[in-house]
Amino acid sequence: QVQLKESGGGLIQTGGSLTLSCTVSEHTFTSITMAWFRQAPGKEREFVAAFGWNINLNGDNAYYRPSLKGRFFISGSDTKDTVNLQMNNLNPEDTAVYYCAAVRGAKVSTMSNSYAYWGQGTRVTVSS
Repeated sequence: QVQLKESGGGLIQTGGSLTLSCTVSEHTFTSITMAWFRQAPGKEREFVAAFGWNINLNGDNAYYRPSLKGRFFISGSDTKDTVNLQMNNLNPEDTAVYYCAAVRGAKVSTMSNSYAYWGQGTRVTVSS
């Protein structure tokens, strides 16, 4: 059974940086796309970024929520089972539970229902 495990959440001050990691296990897919979503208190879950080792978007393996591009960076491991989300210049509006998601194949989607597998989430709190 495919499992996702997130790590790296915590409490950080405004302006700080944090890196989240997500490792997928027990999959036999020839290709996989992994993404991060987040859900702030009282708000809907929203797309953050996606990465696929077999994706080519104008030479990039990654796709970002436009408002976060340039501040958040997603990368994938050479072992093709881990993605990291580096978050810079954090502010209180970034406070949320961050979820890792995965889907078989090389297809980027910003819709949560496109992803079949989910982690439990890791909480990020940015203090002002």
